[in-house]
Amino acid sequence: MKKKYTIAIIVGLYTTIAILGCKKYLEMKSDAKLVIPKTLTDAQGLLDDATLMNLRTTPSFGEASSDDFFLPPASYNAILSRGQEAYTWQPTPYRYQNDWSMGYLAVYNSNLSLELLNDITRNTANAAAWDQVKGSALFFRAYYFLMLNSQFGLAYDQSSVSDLGIPLRLSTDFNSPSVRASVLGGYQQVIDDAGKAIDLLPDYPQHVMRPSKGAAAALLSRCYLYMHQYDLALKYAGEALKFNNKLMNFNGDNDLLALSNAVPVKKFNKETIWYAELSTSFGVTTTARIRIDSNLYASYGTNDLRKTAFFKAAAPYQQFKGNYTGSATVYFSGFATDELYLNSAECKAYLNDLPGAMADLNTLLKSRWKNSVAFVPLTAVSRIDALDKIRLERRKELLMRGLRFGDLKRYNKEGANIILKRLVNGKTYTLLPNASYYALPIPTDIIEASGMPQN
Repeated sequence: MKKKYTIAIIVGLYTTIAILGCKKYLEMKSDAKLVIPKTLTDAQGLLDDATLMNLRTTPSFGEASSDDFFLPPASYNAILSRGQEAYTWQPTPYRYQNDWSMGYLAVYNSNLSLELLNDITRNTANAAAWDQVKGSALFFRAYYFLMLNSQFGLAYDQSSVSDLGIPLRLSTDFNSPSVRASVLGGYQQVIDDAGKAIDLLPDYPQHVMRPSKGAAAALLSRCYLYMHQYDLALKYAGEALKFNNKLMNFNGDNDLLALSNAVPVKKFNKETIWYAELSTSFGVTTTARIRIDSNLYASYGTNDLRKTAFFKAAAPYQQFKGNYTGSATVYFSGFATDELYLNSAECKAYLNDLPGAMADLNTLLKSRWKNSVAFVPLTAVSRIDALDKIRLERRKELLMRGLRFGDLKRYNKEGANIILKRLVNGKTYTLLPNASYYALPIPTDIIEASGMPQN
């Protein structure tokens, strides 16, 4: 255990150098007692460092900018100015520590693990462990590239090769300059990494904090959905569901406590394919501060058990409590089967398989419906009707998971024309469809150190 912590210290040091480019750190005297990671076990240990790789590390700036919640005046006035500016879609100067730094810490860990493998020969004795490390490192890098690119780049547009995304750092060399790749290039890197990972990872993980084939397939499904490539998003949703298609029955399930409890959903429940948590950047989305959009809450039917499981009264509004983290204050951001059923349904609707789309949707909804009242399956009379119903249910099922901002971007890119508004202290703020702010501001210190163009 002591060795693991000293490895983490070294990784933290080198990552700080890589992210901030501060050469003064190189002047520090070496400590002979520190252990430099070099074995396969060390490489796996880097990826098992949940504090850097899983816990409160998924970018949440986009969630702070989305429309599933609002801040009452007292909550708004209690947060720092940078949080207020993020909430009202204004450019805000901000520095380390933030979504960017946390995401690239995980990328650095992934790259370091991959570089360690260059000096470790794969053989029959270590093949499974070697493949696990490489597949996991590629998965983590792909995941954080996807979530960073979808937050700091504009919506995917196949015809726009000049839209700037994020730097694709593929090594630990801090002398390598940070240059923003295109949005398209970022998505292609995600596909390349996740595609390799899916061939290396085990079918099922030792624990859901570790990636698996199902997790890599779920990642690809989300990625292709953001890219509007519905045939491939459908394919990988189906691949992921082959490994786990379980849904919790909200009428009673071993992974649920009483739905009225403060935290009704257990951590690591049967729907969880891979576990991660949203960061707490800017302090905007703190559960005690936010209130759920009133129109969204009203869209849950009387016999929809999510209305009890996901919300608690904070008169005259509602607070969210439906986290898959076992915590009232920490938001889930990993992959779960409910997202995959919704991915599959949406893709089938786009591809004009209306019966298949509604079957997937109804499979999910039935598991959330009060069983003392007959469930009436939803139907659709057209492709548009199906998409409208699926998108609404997607929003109702996946709120506060860091997905809404990406969904708004892709919907608006297809012409949904969703306009966001916030009323704060008597002033109305508006975010128009496809506005430049949908590529969120990059941290000020990164711009200053790298010379990269700001959004």
